[in-house]
Amino acid sequence: MELNNLKVNFLGDSITYGHGLSSSKKRFTNLIAKEYGIIPRNYGISGTRIAKQINPSIKPVWDKDFISRVAEMDEDADLVVVFGGTNDFGHGDAPLGTMEDRNAYTFYGALHTLYTDLINKYPTSKIVVITPLHRTDENAKVIKTDFEASLIDYVEIIRQVAEYYSLPVLDLYKTSGLQPNVSVIKEKYIPDGLHPNEEGHKILAEKIAKFLIGL
Repeated sequence: MELNNLKVNFLGDSITYGHGLSSSKKRFTNLIAKEYGIIPRNYGISGTRIAKQINPSIKPVWDKDFISRVAEMDEDADLVVVFGGTNDFGHGDAPLGTMEDRNAYTFYGALHTLYTDLINKYPTSKIVVITPLHRTDENAKVIKTDFEASLIDYVEIIRQVAEYYSLPVLDLYKTSGLQPNVSVIKEKYIPDGLHPNEEGHKILAEKIAKFLIGL
């Protein structure tokens, strides 16, 4: 795929927003724009999740879930990139649910809802899914209703539901090379154990751009 002049909507959380960076110019979305000529639209909001929540969050902004923001996105996108899920693991009360769910208040159901909403809004555009990155607390067991889950459970569900809709998946959990539980990687690329720094965003830009070119 030729990226030059493509209008790209990036729907994400704090990593897409560029949390911790000294300038938005150093965010992966803008690095790709500079190198490959895309026209990026950034819809990243820190702390946000894919799934809707049963109870209000301690920070109201966290409840601006991905699903509710689809309606706010520009309609003329050539490409839509969805990069989220780490906050669904990290906080909130939405249970995982099952593959049969179409209820936006479970993680499975929210993914079904999000992907179908995007397909209906952008039927002729490319829609791409990116898995969460590794994080230092990824092996913690978070309790969602009656199920305990680690980050890998969320990653696998994202892969599964995207495959159901035949959406291309860039599996950064597998291929980013960023594992902050390795001290040198954490120090150089992900100092807080979750958010890539400027060097980390360079890696994201390279990985994402190459994936998009290959579509």
